[in-house]
Amino acid sequence: MPDSDSARRVREYVGGMPSLPTTVSKVLEVCNNPKTSPIDLDRVIQLDPVLMGRVLKLINSAYYSMGTQVTSLVRAIIMLGVNTVKNLALSSAVLDRVSSKKDFRALNMEGFWRHSLCVGVTAKLIAKQRGIDAKGLEEYFAAGLLHDIGKIPLNTALADEYVLTMSLADRERISLVASERRSLGLDHCEAGEVVAENWKLTGAIADTVRWHHDLEAYSGEYGDVLRTVAVADFFANREGIGFSGNRYPDRVSPETFSLLAIEKSMLEDLEEPVTAEIEKAKVFLKLGG
Repeated sequence: MPDSDSARRVREYVGGMPSLPTTVSKVLEVCNNPKTSPIDLDRVIQLDPVLMGRVLKLINSAYYSMGTQVTSLVRAIIMLGVNTVKNLALSSAVLDRVSSKKDFRALNMEGFWRHSLCVGVTAKLIAKQRGIDAKGLEEYFAAGLLHDIGKIPLNTALADEYVLTMSLADRERISLVASERRSLGLDHCEAGEVVAENWKLTGAIADTVRWHHDLEAYSGEYGDVLRTVAVADFFANREGIGFSGNRYPDRVSPETFSLLAIEKSMLEDLEEPVTAEIEKAKVFLKLGG
């Protein structure tokens, strides 16, 4: 991130944000071990009654449509899968920390999170249609849900400037990220990188937060997730599902669709299933409260 007054104010704001709970850090650590079992995860989550309640609430929600009530944490972990529980822990912890209206002085909170949910469920649907292993689908959802967290410090630390930034994007019909770079000297991807570093986020989520508007410059190992989220982000903005401040998104390059081995026309059939999935996935926002 550049060395400027705006960047300094963003860093100061992020530095004052509450850190993620110790339990969540431990969950991430345990889940990153390929030898982790549901029993290992159960031992960690048992120490956090709030997270334990969220896992059970999720498995018994309409999102998973189970026929019978699940009351065993181990069984819930087995049924949900380690990756789903990891991303639930992370997503709900993040939502706890950035779902206050005071964090949304420029953007509308409800619109922002509906956009974020749309990107998450769209990325997951695209990945599913492409035949991505079921165990990996939640990585696409979580990366999509959290891709715009860099807008939170811009919303708050630079609220007045950010209102003008969105106005500039609308007036000149340019993408929000281009307007950010022109008027603020930094963009929400760079601000998001600071948030990710502060919260010690790694992997596909951290890389998606930082690079989802700079696909060509990315050389890491999570390109598939990154490109899928970029396509989902374009879809959400184009269809006006939620509102992220980006009325004139940059088009996704043909190369991106080619690398994902999908046709652009695929997006035309997504609106109905995406809308249905958003309604079910709202449980993630409620779980964060």
